[in-house]
Amino acid sequence: MRLRHWILMTTAMTGLAATAAQGQEAPTTPPSTTAPSNAASGQDPAAQDGTAGEDGEIVVTGYARSLRQAIEVKRNANAVVDAISAEDIGKFPDRNVAESLAHIPGVSIDRRFGEGEKVAILGTDPALNRMLLDGHGLASADWGGNDNDPSSRTFNYSLLAPELVDRLEVYKSPEPRIEEGSLGGTVIVRTRRPLELEANSIFASGGYLYNDRADKGNIRGSGLYSWRNDAETFGVLIAATYDKQNMVRAGVEFFGYDNIAPNVDGTRNSPFVNRDATTGALSLKNPNATINGGTIQDLYAAASPFGINYAYFQQQRQRASIAGTVQYRPAENLTLTLNGLHIDGNYNNYSQAMYTIPGAWTGDVLQSATVSNGVVTQASFGAANSQSAQLDTLVRRTKLKTDNLNFFADWEGDDGAKVSFAGGWSKATGGRNPEYLFNVQTRLPFSYAITPTSAEVNFTGDLTNPANYFTNPNNNPAQIEGRPVIINGTQLNAAQIGGLDYSVTTDRDIFGGFDGTVPLGGVFTELLIGARVTDHVNRINARGINTYKTSSQTAAQLGVTTGVTPGGVFDGSGGSGSATQFLNLPEQSVIDILANSINSPLVTKIGASTRVKETVAASYIQANFDQGGLRGNIGGRLVYTRDVSNYATTLSNVVNPQPVPTRVSTDYLKFLPSVNLIYTITPEVIVRGSVAKVISRPRYQDLAAATSLNDVTLDGGGGNPNLRPYQSTNYEVTAEWYPRAGALLSLELFRRDIDNYIINTRTNAVYFNSLRNQLTTYNVNQPINGGKAKVNGVLVNGQAEIWGGFGLQANYSYQDSSTSTIAGINGALNLPYLSKHTVNVIPYFESGPFQARVSYNYRTSYFRTIGRLGSEEMVAPYSQLDASASLNLTKNITLTVNAQNLLDETYLQYSGTRDRPSAFYKNGRTFVGSVSFRM
Repeated sequence: MRLRHWILMTTAMTGLAATAAQGQEAPTTPPSTTAPSNAASGQDPAAQDGTAGEDGEIVVTGYARSLRQAIEVKRNANAVVDAISAEDIGKFPDRNVAESLAHIPGVSIDRRFGEGEKVAILGTDPALNRMLLDGHGLASADWGGNDNDPSSRTFNYSLLAPELVDRLEVYKSPEPRIEEGSLGGTVIVRTRRPLELEANSIFASGGYLYNDRADKGNIRGSGLYSWRNDAETFGVLIAATYDKQNMVRAGVEFFGYDNIAPNVDGTRNSPFVNRDATTGALSLKNPNATINGGTIQDLYAAASPFGINYAYFQQQRQRASIAGTVQYRPAENLTLTLNGLHIDGNYNNYSQAMYTIPGAWTGDVLQSATVSNGVVTQASFGAANSQSAQLDTLVRRTKLKTDNLNFFADWEGDDGAKVSFAGGWSKATGGRNPEYLFNVQTRLPFSYAITPTSAEVNFTGDLTNPANYFTNPNNNPAQIEGRPVIINGTQLNAAQIGGLDYSVTTDRDIFGGFDGTVPLGGVFTELLIGARVTDHVNRINARGINTYKTSSQTAAQLGVTTGVTPGGVFDGSGGSGSATQFLNLPEQSVIDILANSINSPLVTKIGASTRVKETVAASYIQANFDQGGLRGNIGGRLVYTRDVSNYATTLSNVVNPQPVPTRVSTDYLKFLPSVNLIYTITPEVIVRGSVAKVISRPRYQDLAAATSLNDVTLDGGGGNPNLRPYQSTNYEVTAEWYPRAGALLSLELFRRDIDNYIINTRTNAVYFNSLRNQLTTYNVNQPINGGKAKVNGVLVNGQAEIWGGFGLQANYSYQDSSTSTIAGINGALNLPYLSKHTVNVIPYFESGPFQARVSYNYRTSYFRTIGRLGSEEMVAPYSQLDASASLNLTKNITLTVNAQNLLDETYLQYSGTRDRPSAFYKNGRTFVGSVSFRM
């Protein structure tokens, strides 16, 4: 870990401890967490940094008040919990919910596309944690271009507007009453209720967002109105948000590395060197090539980039949501609640990828190669016999839609007995609908040079000239999934140049159940019982059109408008050379090229269509106890799961195979016991301990065994319908010191002992390649159970109101894991998304109408996924610096400015070791200004 981060964190924690110690004599009575906001109560904005009330008590409002509320949630919880509370309607501290969660110790997010999206908790993969909206999961779908957790069980937090949220709770230790399915922790999102707000509460906000890399800005707005009658028996709340932003991301990607490891027999698969099968003699594929930095033996053993891709990505993210809640209290002890949520997201995007595959395409025309530390870091190539590079253009039309409707009936008796009934429905759709794909090739000579943080690719010839590109010249009998493409009554003989791909995910969830509380006497204070049944369907509907030409054309002959990649978009990304500017086709040109070519009929792609139906029936019993300073809960959850997977099997070693429809059904029964113990040593010091059995179910797409193949890069992936759930025994121990109101210093130790860990195995298999019209060997990825993993961690967390309106939040996380060495997986790898060291430092200041805070986050490198050719994709250390400030112009009007990614950090990936880079991305800085009104 970098020295400056140790110094920063040590200084912050020392300051927190000293500040807390100064206040040890202060009263420890917790502040009220239900006091009205200053806007609702008509308080003067000058009271935001704390003023004396009528009885002399300090009234704390604003950001400091929200931190006090979060402290009290943690202090009073009967489990290991962290929370984030909105200081007021529309004043959550970040752009989206995921970015707020990143401030909690042990929680980290991935920023591959700039905006925080995926949430990892206590060193576990985002797909292995749950987000519950008011207590139950929400259907989720993604936009089809993010390779991160397709059709998983996580939620894309960027879709959830902060204005709708009252509080976030992260349960790091489970209670039986909480829905199962998380290995690391469960995020519970609490939304606002009208009977809990002042009558006629109004919030409205409008602003402008600008991204300096996209060099574009957009408006955004939100509003909320809540009403209740004077008797507080009926209330209505409605909220709406609109957000739009333009993203431009330019970077370099590597499609894994050739020749990373020797074969079982000790031989190598060098793309540049031949080995005689009889004598073992080595010879260059191009005898005239020269080798620098080593011998032919060194080149034979060296790894080299399988592919180098200059990726130019543009996206407009447009999100609109509307939420409503109606509450009715027909009797004093009965409350009926109906809430609904609708989210529309438009994630249209356009990506252009200019890439070369040096070994497979130009290994026989190698002119020179430099070997350094076992990697071919530089190479040059002559004109290719077939192609040296390819330009892929992908125009994606993507609309995300999420609908949710829940009903709750809550009854409470005079003696504390409670019964709650809940039922709900949610549905989400998303994906490529359609994706227009067109590609052209070039034979131009080129060279490359790579370092751990840069790539330089130069072509000999003009890469921006349309005449230097040509469409696929290889005519073959056309077929889709083994079925011939019939045009005018005969099978088409032509070359595929692209097509339209429709791949729409539909995720649907229906649930119903009850929860009951029975008051008891003595040590056990309450008995909680409940049951729930959930029916979930995850479905992918795939269709497609293949596009062909019977003769090759240059891009100049296509009859459409062409351009070049804008200058400067790759600046600062690590990518340089003439490859930073290449042929650029406008979106409409891509659509026109495909429309004016030969198109197959639209067909259903059976091999890419899947359906997983999952039924879960669960019941629980939980006993809460409180005696002599010791409190907590003990109980268990009994869960039955049945999965029915429908998919189509692609046959290997068969020419023109047709997918075979397949159906597999599995089920399992699990008992998940847990215990939480909390002991109050003094009013200021609390210790906690927890032990629990938990499960996390496989991704839906992992349960569907359909095999997808890439006919260009010769790799693929599939699922496994017989996967069993992840299982873990979770341990938590914490010590918490609350020296005074608004101050906290805590130490947390945790362990995750995981069985049945799902790992990806890679094997070579022979499938039919429609582009080559022959059987070809592919490297295919498939998930299996069998891995074991252990995660251990230490979390240190502190916050304090220091003096004169200044305050500080800071936390540090150390997490480490070990995994079993199985099926070629490196046992030294940490689990996905686990950084060993994570630091958060958030100083803030509030005085009168002014408020400001800075948020700094640093995380060390982490393993992201197993990529192409078995590449162990790592993400380099990443820093995020954000800032915000607000000024109350009046008691009702606030001016706010926010800035994110002020360091303009590069998102850098590498393959196993830093000398094998695998991606460099720049996402740019984002600036937001807004004006809000509340009353």
